[in-house]
Amino acid sequence: MTTAMNDVMIEAQGLTKSYGRPGARVLDGVGLRVARAGIHALLGPNGAGKTTTVRILATLTTADSGTARVAGYDVVTDRRRVRRAISLTGQFAAVDETLSGEETLRMMARLSGLTRAQARRRAEELLARFGLTDAARRQARTYSGGMRRRLDLAAGLVGSPEPGVFFLDEPTTGLDPRSRRELWQVVRDLADRGATVLLTTQYLEEADQLADRISVLDQGRIVAEGTPEALKSRISGHRLDLVLNSREAYLGLAGRAVHHSPETLTLGIPTDGTAVHVRTLLDEIDPHRADVGRFSVHSATLDDVFLALTTEKKEATAHV
Repeated sequence: MTTAMNDVMIEAQGLTKSYGRPGARVLDGVGLRVARAGIHALLGPNGAGKTTTVRILATLTTADSGTARVAGYDVVTDRRRVRRAISLTGQFAAVDETLSGEETLRMMARLSGLTRAQARRRAEELLARFGLTDAARRQARTYSGGMRRRLDLAAGLVGSPEPGVFFLDEPTTGLDPRSRRELWQVVRDLADRGATVLLTTQYLEEADQLADRISVLDQGRIVAEGTPEALKSRISGHRLDLVLNSREAYLGLAGRAVHHSPETLTLGIPTDGTAVHVRTLLDEIDPHRADVGRFSVHSATLDDVFLALTTEKKEATAHV
């Protein structure tokens, strides 16, 4: 579906970026369109270029070539306007642990040009919104990881016009499962209020739970894009997991699998999930009923998409 121009909050075309030796490209022609008021996830293995893409869009570094616009402004020629329209949260909470939550937000509000009275009201509003009112006067050093992340997000909202654009670069890194889910709800609330969120994450479940659309980045290029369901359907709606009885049988089937676990000799083969197709696959793969020890069928996941589309999967298969 084509997104109307006035509904596009982030648009990049042909972004390239190299570091170190000549020709060592981190980004190699990245193009991206992110719609207004929703959550767009950028997935990819370590070193794929996710953080570099975010840094370019947030005006923290410049691309070697290509163009990008955020909230309608060019990230190079309108850098100041871009910065007023965005909020950036990195992989670790950037809060002063000696300040209380209330002091942090009031300080950020004053730095943004609000009066003392306006800063106090804005801090109270954000503390309530992010569930931090009870901890408002405690030092941030006493906060849990999830509370620090919420404070970090609140601080980013102090001076930014809402709904605005949020760049969340692996925001749940290091959080326990409960804190991660609490932060997921905060991110959903931002999108429900009209914010545009570009999320990078290593947690595929996170993208599956939150994202309206996903772009898969590999070796500096976008290799797939779509809704979570559309991406899963690319590698079939279900997966037949086979536990093989021997390494020879495992190696013989590895080339047609979308999921590989050499430690347990388990391979995942695409299937439509019907009994007829599963029986046909088993008869085809193991006609003598000697190679397959156990099998199970389950719905395809973003893990399957990630492994099928990115280089780490291909390299893992090649070195089994």
